Amino acid sequence: MQKIIPNKLQKGDKVMIVAPARGLKLISADCRELAEKRLREMGLNPVFAPNTTDANFDAMCSWNAQARADDLMTAFSDKSVKAIFTVLGGFNSNQILPLLDFEIIKANPKIFCGFSDITALHAAINAKTGLQTYYGPHYSSIGMRKGCEYTLQYLQKILFSDEVVEVLPAEQWSDDAWFIDQENREFIPNDGFWNIHNGSAKGTIVGGNLCTFNLLLGTDMRPVFAPDTILMIEDDGGSNAAVFDRNLQALCYQPDFRNVKALVIGRFQKESKIDRKMLEFIINNKPELKNIPVLANVDYGHATPIITIPLGGEAELNNGKLTLAK
Repeated sequence: MQKIIPNKLQKGDKVMIVAPARGLKLISADCRELAEKRLREMGLNPVFAPNTTDANFDAMCSWNAQARADDLMTAFSDKSVKAIFTVLGGFNSNQILPLLDFEIIKANPKIFCGFSDITALHAAINAKTGLQTYYGPHYSSIGMRKGCEYTLQYLQKILFSDEVVEVLPAEQWSDDAWFIDQENREFIPNDGFWNIHNGSAKGTIVGGNLCTFNLLLGTDMRPVFAPDTILMIEDDGGSNAAVFDRNLQALCYQPDFRNVKALVIGRFQKESKIDRKMLEFIINNKPELKNIPVLANVDYGHATPIITIPLGGEAELNNGKLTLAK
């Protein structure tokens, strides 16, 4: 399928906030205020899709599938909207896939940004349309008061510029409940990327949240691993060593996995209890990964801060050095 690259953002652009998973009511007033302020400081004009209001909130902290799908289609159909940001992740983005009109999405390419459960949408949009999307912060993430500078820096580098971006480790990271307490934060010195298998590779980025990506195995909504694929994955705190190992193995069993030329893994949350030694054990016990570069502990995933990854864009891995491009 032909790749479609959306236009980069410019000052004055309108961006729409949508809630394809959990809803806006979970986001505190101070977080919303700061997120909007920061988007406006970037020169953007944020607006909200019709069904993102606090009133639309069910027992699953979400809204019905049709309303969520309608909002996404509203955002893609509106010619004045240049980018779409998701409110939050969750667990049910895959519910709305059959309700999306992928021909409309293909005919209206624009930036789509979010992470975690939003992987289901990234994967389906890429597989069905060829549109490059962006695995990056939610609208709510932009409302983090402390420790957000690195996240904002890479968001702007990727969404506003056509330049090749070298990914450097953040100086520190955090895995605390910042969304509950914005003031009392714990920051941990970063020990850098883990270059588990040295080597070089260049290719097209596929990936996202591992357990969500795997929900689409066996469907036509899972992007193919075309020749020279760079697989970039991460998982949340609920993925301990055993869960991560079996989910990664499921990907390795895919017939087109032979086209994966490098594996990049985001930072694990503390709850996962996966350190470098455990990850090396998992990686080194998979013959499918024996002869490809593997880089881990990269700043993306469910800990913070995070980079923004152009899914469908290009990545180059060169002996532990990672660069990203559209």
